[in-house]
Amino acid sequence: MIAGPAPDSTPLGLRGRAEDLAAPLPPLLAEAEQLAQTVLMGEHGRRRAGAGSNFWQYRAAQPHDTARAIDWRRSGRADQAFVQEKEWQIAQSVALWVDDGAAMGFASTPRLPPKSDRARLIALALAVVLNRGGERVGLTDARLPPRRGRGQLARLAQILSQERGEDHGAPEAGGLAPQSRAVLISDFLGPIEPVEAMLTAAADRGVRGALLQVLDPAEEAFPYDGRTIFESMSGALRHETLKAGDLKDRYLERLAARRAHLAALAHATGWQLSTHRTSESAASALLWLHTALERR
Repeated sequence: MIAGPAPDSTPLGLRGRAEDLAAPLPPLLAEAEQLAQTVLMGEHGRRRAGAGSNFWQYRAAQPHDTARAIDWRRSGRADQAFVQEKEWQIAQSVALWVDDGAAMGFASTPRLPPKSDRARLIALALAVVLNRGGERVGLTDARLPPRRGRGQLARLAQILSQERGEDHGAPEAGGLAPQSRAVLISDFLGPIEPVEAMLTAAADRGVRGALLQVLDPAEEAFPYDGRTIFESMSGALRHETLKAGDLKDRYLERLAARRAHLAALAHATGWQLSTHRTSESAASALLWLHTALERR
């Protein structure tokens, strides 16, 4: 008998695990701030403010609202002016990027999944939720334009299962549609310049989204001491030290500086940022992405 690959390592296995993770969550409806050329008309009203004929909710009037927009009947029953908001009937696109670099294969112990496994699982689970809500999902590069359907999920699982030889992947903006949403999942420990370029390109196109940093707990605690050999997952870099403990403070300072840099980039471009540890539940990260994509 010839043993095949472990079920969870195949695209089909990854897709099945992602669907199990997505099952408890309600359909995720990507939010867009304005209509653009990339949207298509949805079959059902989306519970988001925007174009549409069905009433959704009242909100307090803002200085930019015109007198014609005021619902004077509702406003007459209160001490302030109110505006009607309509259901959003536009399905929106969400583009995903998962770091496929070799560094994402790190796991400090056999009890924890590699960062790459967790990142792929979360990304595909998010795609399942989006597809279930009638949204279009694709990649930030040009390999997989946003589409709906089970076939799209299968193609996405296939692409996410591929790996590269370089230590760190770099996001590409070739597939970003104007006024859409995007999600970048990585450890963000590699060169920061590609991420800066990606967020700048996204901002120029009116794209907002979420950055999810996936880390192994050891990458935050640095539990190393004495003689230690540090080697990159690709084998391209190698450093041996007899006093690993002496490196801890400098390492943690650089990690904090990188996080501060990411936070500043996210703030400047209107994105959301969170850190997920592979020792935590994958569902918690999926739930955070659900909330982040809906946030204005």
